[in-house]
Amino acid sequence: MKAEPPSLAFYATPPHRCSYLPGREAITVFADPRHPKDVRLYSRLSRSGFRRSGDHIYVPACQGCRACVPVRVPVRDFRPRRSQRRIAARNATLRVAEHPGVFNEAHFQLYRRYVNVRHRGGGMDDPSRHEYLEFLCSSWCDTVFYEFRRGGDLAAIAVTDRLSDGLSAVYTFFEPSLAREGLGVYAILWQIEEAKRLGLDYCYLGYWIAQTRKMRYKAQYLPQEHYRNGGWTAITEGCPG
Repeated sequence: MKAEPPSLAFYATPPHRCSYLPGREAITVFADPRHPKDVRLYSRLSRSGFRRSGDHIYVPACQGCRACVPVRVPVRDFRPRRSQRRIAARNATLRVAEHPGVFNEAHFQLYRRYVNVRHRGGGMDDPSRHEYLEFLCSSWCDTVFYEFRRGGDLAAIAVTDRLSDGLSAVYTFFEPSLAREGLGVYAILWQIEEAKRLGLDYCYLGYWIAQTRKMRYKAQYLPQEHYRNGGWTAITEGCPG
């Protein structure tokens, strides 16, 4: 008789400083780090609002605060805005290549340049190779690093997890000198189209936080769905606070 897999336990961290909202304390719930993980489990938990960081699967569980709202885009219903169509046209000549989710020196150096400019003084700057790997890579997940190149030059990387029902946009970083090109927007638009091409249902965008400027951009990809109170709700016009 085949043995039943062990039940999955979850553990909450002690309260710690919130990375997004000043003056707030956060609590994070992690799936048991010792429990065997695979894409099937991750996909199931993603449908309940969980995300991946390195080998860990987590969800915010802060007392008295529900600011972090899981967001996903139903890719067959998505309709880009005029500004998004302009960005897509501007970057249409970029070449995209798929790379495995393992350490690559060129990718790491681009990541360093990006966080040292975009997140200076925020705790992400001056990362080590170990910190980079701990954040973006995983020993069990089906992770792809999509390279976006202009000519022969590396312009951006979209770190993406392949789930059973969609693609999960983990993190995008790009050449800081190309900030005006809208590469972050283009990477999400491309991942939405790639999920559609693969016959998948969703592109998971992580957590939308209305009070945080750096997270508000996720409200621009409509229609979308928000995970609240144990279920997904369709959002077609803007995002409620």
